[in-house]
Amino acid sequence: MINVTRLNDQEFVVNALYIEKVESLPDTTITLTNGKKHFVKESMEEVIEMTQDFYKEIGLGHLVRKEVMDHEQTD
Repeated sequence: MINVTRLNDQEFVVNALYIEKVESLPDTTITLTNGKKHFVKESMEEVIEMTQDFYKEIGLGHLVRKEVMDHEQTD
């Protein structure tokens, strides 16, 4: 689970296992596998880092997609 903040400063928790994609449109948008979208204050990079940390914490760090790793290396 990752802690994020809505644009109205309300904090909430997202199950990172259900994140399908994270975009910057310009607000950071988290789209879940069920199609629900959450707009958050954290940057796209912060959400990616929190998600990667969560996967590592639960022993699924090896499932972090190569494209995400490549994205971070180019920044």
